Amino acid sequence: MPVSGRHGPATKGTGAAVDIAIVLIILVVLVFLALIKTIQVIPQASAAIVERFGRYTRTLNAGLNIVVPFIDSIRNRIDLREQVVPFPPQPVITQDNLVVNIDTVIYYQVTDARAATYEVASYIQAIEQLTVTTLRNIIGGMDLERTLTSREEINAALRGVLDEATGKWGIRVNRVELKAIEPPTSIQDSMEKQMRADRDKRAAILQAEGVRQSQILTAEGEKQSSILRAEGEAKAAALRAEGEAQAIRVVFESIHAGDPDQKLLSYQYLQMLPKIAEGDANKLWIVPSEIGDALKGLGGAIGNFAPPTGGGSIPKPSSPNRETPPID
Repeated sequence: MPVSGRHGPATKGTGAAVDIAIVLIILVVLVFLALIKTIQVIPQASAAIVERFGRYTRTLNAGLNIVVPFIDSIRNRIDLREQVVPFPPQPVITQDNLVVNIDTVIYYQVTDARAATYEVASYIQAIEQLTVTTLRNIIGGMDLERTLTSREEINAALRGVLDEATGKWGIRVNRVELKAIEPPTSIQDSMEKQMRADRDKRAAILQAEGVRQSQILTAEGEKQSSILRAEGEAKAAALRAEGEAQAIRVVFESIHAGDPDQKLLSYQYLQMLPKIAEGDANKLWIVPSEIGDALKGLGGAIGNFAPPTGGGSIPKPSSPNRETPPID
């Protein structure tokens, strides 16, 4: 008993100190948690919705923000960057009662975080359903051919409707793209056959045009070649005729300058007779009357050159006195 009474106050003091330490640790943890709740760091291109006791208070922008811990709470964090949302293929009926599957891609951006949080429950689902409904309304007024060739028109109409509907949700639709428009399989086969026939037709037309152009160019080339050949032959004939005329002129001037007598002409006639008779085709030829006179003259010339019977020298044939032609 004396021992226990002696250590009793010390034990009580130690227990009180432990309790105080535990309380201090709890206070430190609470302060740390309060600091964590108080300081809110919002990334760039983001926003946060703050509620106080369940009521909207303010929107936190990018950077360091201070809130009241355990009173203010972060309701929603929203990305303010442009988002890309692809939607699955949607069956749509055209004006000519054909079912086509259309893939769409929406490019949107949140411009008002408060409206995107409180004006619509799920803006992604709302945009998807609005896109499907608008597509069915637009495509329902077009036939298949116009649908396949009017993507820009469909995009513009779809964007206008989405912009008008999503503006109050704090969302701006920047672009609407149609990824694919898939008609039924039977229609695809028919379109493929038609496209193949069109390609074959264009190929035949281009081939015919090529052949026609080639023939035209060939004819033009032959025409030009014939013209050039004819001009060459004409020039050659003219030059040949001019040369022959020049030769005849020179021969004539030479003969005229030499003043030949009948005997020389007769001798030239005899020299030309073998040339006249040349060739296998010359079976009949006509002898001019001048050849008879030439032969008579030649015979007289030969008689004048006959030697005398009694021997002696051959007399020199007499030649008529001729005047030497003047030299020009």
